Amino acid sequence: MPTDSQRPLNAIALVCSLKRSPAESSSAVMAEHVCEQLRKHDVKTDILRCVDYSILPGVEADMGDGDEWPKIRQRVLDADILVLSTPIWLGHPSSIAQRVMERLDAELSNTDDEGRPIMFGKVAVVAVVGNEDGAHKVFADCAQGLNDIGFSFAAQANTYWTGEAMHSTDYADLAEVPEQVSNTTATAARNAAHLAGLLRGGQFPGQQ
Repeated sequence: MPTDSQRPLNAIALVCSLKRSPAESSSAVMAEHVCEQLRKHDVKTDILRCVDYSILPGVEADMGDGDEWPKIRQRVLDADILVLSTPIWLGHPSSIAQRVMERLDAELSNTDDEGRPIMFGKVAVVAVVGNEDGAHKVFADCAQGLNDIGFSFAAQANTYWTGEAMHSTDYADLAEVPEQVSNTTATAARNAAHLAGLLRGGQFPGQQ
């Protein structure tokens, strides 16, 4: 049986679209593009659309009856890399993305044997799509929250696509992904896989 250091890295992509499956979602397409690049670096990937689950409001790991967050939480705990893929709505991450981060906030009080929040050592990538400006702000909002929770970010840890203002084209409807976007996605995935491998071999120090 392979040791922990020998097993493949794995990633979970949480798609924060407001559209339930099987509706077409640009955020889901973007998540798949990130995962496609991660697989090129021997990272096993899985994609989950959060709106398909009952994620109750709150900041606890388990909010009780009817809450399906615990099963999502376990998949995040089992992963080395978290891909958070969100659309832009009214200039902000989707309400689903915000709820995911609120639920992850519970992990600040869950620590390992050395006093580290249990998300230490995990790497995050943020992917953003929308038909308006605001991708940098949305990334900043998500990255700040995820980093507070304990996730690490590699260099250039986000990828995004935004259509022209007032136009109705979706990322999922593009005949071809622009070269600048595909290159950015490849860089984000490559750097995330590299950092995740480094952190597996050398976790952050615990409390003194």
